[in-house]
Amino acid sequence: MPAPAFPDHTLESAPDAARRSMEAVVNKQGHLPAAVSRLATSPQLLDGFLKISAIFESTTLDPLSREVLIMTIATRNDCHVCVAMHTAKLTALGADADLIAALRTERPLPAERPEAVRQFTLAVIATAGAVDDAALQDFLAHGYTPQNALEVVLGIGAYTMSTLANRMTGAPVGPQLAEFAPAPM
Repeated sequence: MPAPAFPDHTLESAPDAARRSMEAVVNKQGHLPAAVSRLATSPQLLDGFLKISAIFESTTLDPLSREVLIMTIATRNDCHVCVAMHTAKLTALGADADLIAALRTERPLPAERPEAVRQFTLAVIATAGAVDDAALQDFLAHGYTPQNALEVVLGIGAYTMSTLANRMTGAPVGPQLAEFAPAPM
């Protein structure tokens, strides 16, 4: 049950400034996820997240690397709705089941290149961006670029925002993602 401060807004009940963003999500996904309806309590946060996540999607990081980064943040920050959503995205990308399982349980990944982006993401977080040369060189040695290193920072920012907001609002996993939801603890 959400705190009264974070209602499940509809297009009709949402603040005027959130409606355009909400309509765009409905048009793209075919439904209004509860996470979006609750984030609409702050039209600025909702709009900001949707914009920054779209910018992240346009980076030169390949789709699998982006999803590895997102799942690394989602599991680290224990955002169950994010884990479900990005498990679905990884599945749609055709990602290996062992890779998905390792990401969901925060274990080393079975493939070197995705593991390099996971490790680099964790290093950026652990050092507040002051990664040592060895960490950067290891990331680059797996075919990533200096531009990709900065795009990791962009992804961390976008998905830290959403994971923290989704946890604060108590956003539930909707029926569309139920099959991808983490098991209750």
